[in-house]
Amino acid sequence: MPRVGIFPPPDGLLDAVKATSGASSAACGAFSLMRATGLIAVTVAILALIPVLLAQEAVAPYCSDLKRATDLAMTNERFASISAKSQDGDFADTNLALTDWNDCSVYAGRIYTCDSRPITTAQEAEQVQRKISHQIQSCLGASWVEEKDRSSFGFIRLRHVDQPISMTLSLDQTDQKEYLVRLILFGRSN
Repeated sequence: MPRVGIFPPPDGLLDAVKATSGASSAACGAFSLMRATGLIAVTVAILALIPVLLAQEAVAPYCSDLKRATDLAMTNERFASISAKSQDGDFADTNLALTDWNDCSVYAGRIYTCDSRPITTAQEAEQVQRKISHQIQSCLGASWVEEKDRSSFGFIRLRHVDQPISMTLSLDQTDQKEYLVRLILFGRSN
């Protein structure tokens, strides 16, 4: 009966094994050592990546957008390049919305603001606010610190240690009696 499939017929496989069985034991030992060393190297490399992968998982989905916004806050133009259609007063829509945030806008070309998703209770909103603060500091790194002396209940102020930019995270309640965290990023005067 003809054989169908990707594997060679058993007698062909036996011929291949017989042909290599005459190889010297030193060559086989060297091959086994190289194979084991390669396996160890791959295992070590994978283990070294685990903390990096876990750290990336902990970073907020809006991290890259927030980094771009903070980079813009350090420029002379501030947020002019991401301002879109004008709204009421000095507000404008923005073409840089933070992932998983709502109602992102620019005020007077100098202030960038976004609201979190609605939160049911005040207690949960406080927990979300603290979590967001930690996510932001993890995302932006050691150059951003909380100004504890300027923070209070429901209000967290973060600032860049070398640049004249700051960010606030404040709790707010909507007309629908839901809570949200409002992020405001702005350039300070020197």
